[in-house]
Amino acid sequence: MEPGPEDIATRKMRFLFALRSQGITAPRVLDAMERIDRSLFLRGIFAQRAHEDVPLPIACGQTISQPSVVGLMTQALDLQPRDKVLEVGTGSGYQAAILSVLCRRVYTIDRHRTLVREAEAVFRELGLVNITAQTGDGSHGLPDQAPFDKIIVTAAAEDPPGPLLAQLKTGGIMVLPVGQSDTVQSLIKVTRLQSGYEYEELRPVRFVPLVEGMAAD
Repeated sequence: MEPGPEDIATRKMRFLFALRSQGITAPRVLDAMERIDRSLFLRGIFAQRAHEDVPLPIACGQTISQPSVVGLMTQALDLQPRDKVLEVGTGSGYQAAILSVLCRRVYTIDRHRTLVREAEAVFRELGLVNITAQTGDGSHGLPDQAPFDKIIVTAAAEDPPGPLLAQLKTGGIMVLPVGQSDTVQSLIKVTRLQSGYEYEELRPVRFVPLVEGMAAD
């Protein structure tokens, strides 16, 4: 049975309330997350749970992050309309779609060809023409397109990868999870200054690890 208009409206209202209760208060971020339907990035029975604030499985053994974490990471980037953004870890494409509403250009990279293909199909469906998705080793970033105003990494590294830090503009922001295991990770915000880097810890998180090289799919 298909949900009626009232059911959808109620789910959206609860969805946005849950985001606000987790500290996502930036109006532009909330508007973007209301506009981009998370269910389009999920398959089968999981699409029905799109408005729940939980991570859900996607292809290639990966996950789509819970909306509150997507919102928090997006808010921490402090995106401006003219920004050029690099996303490392395309995954379902949901985070890239949110970013695309808020900035000029998004470059997203993933080591899984299957995920990139599926994400591109949804981007086309939504008419998001300012996203460039490609398959590659995201730990090296995209030197040909650097520098970036903002960088977001959706997989956990032991430390912020040097190549990514080097591709960040002065005054730019990178948001990523760091940690040595999949049980103890922190979401951090890195700001590049003239004299070095400033680090701010945001909250504990759990992400899949950042893996070098290409996947075999």
